[in-house]
Formats: sequence, C-alpha cells, structure tokens
Amino acid sequence: MRRPGGWWRVKSTPEKVETYTRWSFHFFGVIEILALGVTAYGRTGVGLATALCLLVTAHAAVCMLVSARALDWTRGRRPQPVRQMWALVVVSAVVSTTAVVIAERGPSGEVETAAGSVYGGVLCYAAGVITLGVRGWRRRVAVVGAFAVGAGLLTFPLEMPLLASVVLAGLVMVTGGFLAATSIFSLWLLNAVYALDDAKETRVRLAVAEERLRFGRDLHDVMGRNLAVIALKSELAVQLSRRGRPEAVEQMIEVQRIAQESQREVRDVVRGYREAALEVELAGARGVLSAAGIVSEVTGETAGLPAEVQSALGWVVREATTNVLRHGDAKKVAVTVRMSEGRVVLTVENDGVAETTGDGLPGGPGGPGRSAGTGGTGGSGLSGLRERLSAVDGTLEAGPVGRGVFRLTAEVPLPAAAAGLGVAS
Repeated sequence: MRRPGGWWRVKSTPEKVETYTRWSFHFFGVIEILALGVTAYGRTGVGLATALCLLVTAHAAVCMLVSARALDWTRGRRPQPVRQMWALVVVSAVVSTTAVVIAERGPSGEVETAAGSVYGGVLCYAAGVITLGVRGWRRRVAVVGAFAVGAGLLTFPLEMPLLASVVLAGLVMVTGGFLAATSIFSLWLLNAVYALDDAKETRVRLAVAEERLRFGRDLHDVMGRNLAVIALKSELAVQLSRRGRPEAVEQMIEVQRIAQESQREVRDVVRGYREAALEVELAGARGVLSAAGIVSEVTGETAGLPAEVQSALGWVVREATTNVLRHGDAKKVAVTVRMSEGRVVLTVENDGVAETTGDGLPGGPGGPGRSAGTGGTGGSGLSGLRERLSAVDGTLEAGPVGRGVFRLTAEVPLPAAAAGLGVAS
C-alpha cells in the first residue's frame, strides 16, 4: 500500500515539474474566479454578482481546458488545440460583451466597477492562455495585441472617453503580456528540464556504447592478428602438403598452437571484462555521477584487498551506480569502504529512493523491487549481486534508512593475510 504522497515520489523530476506547471496554469483560473467573480458580491447586488461570478467561472474553466491541451501539444502528445482556442475567444467575447451590457444598463456605481473588472480581466487571462497554443514571438505578440485592440473597441458602446479606452487597451496589453510571458517561460523551463533529462539518459547510453566499443577493440586486437597468422600458415601448409613436403605438418602444429593461444587470450579479455576492480569502479562511478549532475562522495581505501574481494565489491559499485542513473532522482550518492572486524564493508547510500514496497525494496516505475535509487538492483540485479558476494562468503543488505534515503551494504570477510594489512577506513 502506498504511503500518502507516494504518487508524487514515484514521479521523475521532469514529471514533477510538468505536474507543477500544469497545476500552476489551473491555479490561474482559480485566481481569476476569486479576483473577478467572488469580489463582485461586495460591489453589487446578489443577483448581478451571481451572474458575473458564473460568467467568470465558465471562462476560467475554458481557460484551464485550453492551457492543459496546449501543454500536451507542446509536449507532442496532442494536436494543436485550435478549436479550443477559438472557443476561448468566443467565450471571452461573450463574457466581455455581457459585462459591457451590465455596466451600461445596470445600476450605476459599484456595478459598473464590478462589470468593468470582469470585462478587462477575462480579456487579460484569455490573452495569456491562448499564447500557450501558438509558437513564435510574433504570433504571441499579435494575439495579445488583438485582445488589447478588442478591449478598446468594446468600450465605445459605453461612450467612454477616448483616453480611457486607450488606457484600458494598454492595461490589457501590459497585463495580458505579463501573463503570456509568465506562461511561456514556464513552458520553456519545462522543456529545458525534459531536455536535460534526455541528455542524462544519452550520457548513460554513450557510456554503455563506449564500453562495448572498448570490448570490441580488445577482441579485434587479440583475434585480428592471430587469425591473420593462422590464415597465412594454413595456406602455407596447404601448398606444402600439395607438394608432399613434410614441413606441412609443422605448419599445422603451429596453427594449432596459435589457435590455442588465441582461445587463452580471448578468455583473458572476457575475464578482464567480467571482473570489476574496486578502485577502477569507484573512479568510474565518481566520473559518471558527476557528469550526470549528482554529487558523489567516496571515502575509504582499497589498496591491499584481494582480487576476488575487489571484483565482487566492484560489481556492487557498478550495479548501484547504473541504477541510480537509470531509475533514480538522486542528488547525492555516498560510497564508503571500511574495515570492520576482519571484514570489508562497502556502503552505497543515495537520496533518490521513491517509495518502499512491502518487501523492503524500493518500488519505482519498474514495479516492485525496481528502484528509483540504489535499490533498483532489485529482482535479477540483487540476486546477481548476492550470487557474486556468496562466492567470497559475502552478504548484501538493501533497504530504506530514512525518508527518501536508500542504503545498500555489502560485507565481505577478509583472508587472514589481507586482514593483517590493516586496510584503512
């Protein structure tokens, strides 16, 4: 069962920013209702105030719909909300015209002020919202300018002075422009966050691709030379055999020797790829975490540890770092290597865990046992690490240790000779 607020913690950083942006646009509609509709009750009678409040509420609802569809369009999930934007234009014109009629024919005094506030306010909000659904600063300026001109033209039935009409149009221009600029900046910020997240994923994929290229180059260096020699000696043996020369046997024996040597070298390359040196993995983790904008802190010494212990712990660091990058939202990762009563203790702790499931493992978008943090080695990842550690009599523990903090601890006993070296903590 999810804890309260779990729906928020399972979201990635771009998704959180998008949710915040979306509800900010909706909050603009709430402000419109409170500032223009509710305040009418203190300025005029209940009947007219209710009519104005209902008009403003309807307009705010359409604004919320257009802003939501425009946001989806910006993210490429929906087509451009052209019909919804034209509907907002029509609703804005109807509400503004109604407000003009109320101000012209209703009781003088406060009702004119209330209707005038509704008249100018809905045009400002509409101008700010519609700019979300268009691209290009010229089109956006044209939208705000059109609403400002419309605001000035609709004042003629009220027989307002020309200066007052110009001032009202300018007010709509400035206020609508401010709302439009605020909304556009929010969209720009959201797109920037998504772009940064995509760049982070790209860096991870490039790191994997670079490792594959390195492995491919090593295999090419080993096999390319030996296969070329095998091909030449095989061809020579064929020619000697056709001539009945006894040297053909010696050449084939040499081919056999080179083939066996190639097998040994390939095994060495694969073994080197599979074995993870702890010191190398710690340096690599620090570099890739820093490149991803995550603060990393590594403490402890690794000198003097047996090769099998370094390999097992190196895999823990590699798997933990990979899952922090792929599934987490961590801002800081701390790795500690220390000696404790003849055992090496490796601790990897990060603040990017999403939530915990009933089995004590973080649960992220990948399902139970898949983490938004270090614990994302759940499932086959944790099982694989435990198998590697069990080969050196090691143990692995993983689980949350605080609000939003996940810790993975690996312990490996040291042989007596290595323990006597006194590895520093």
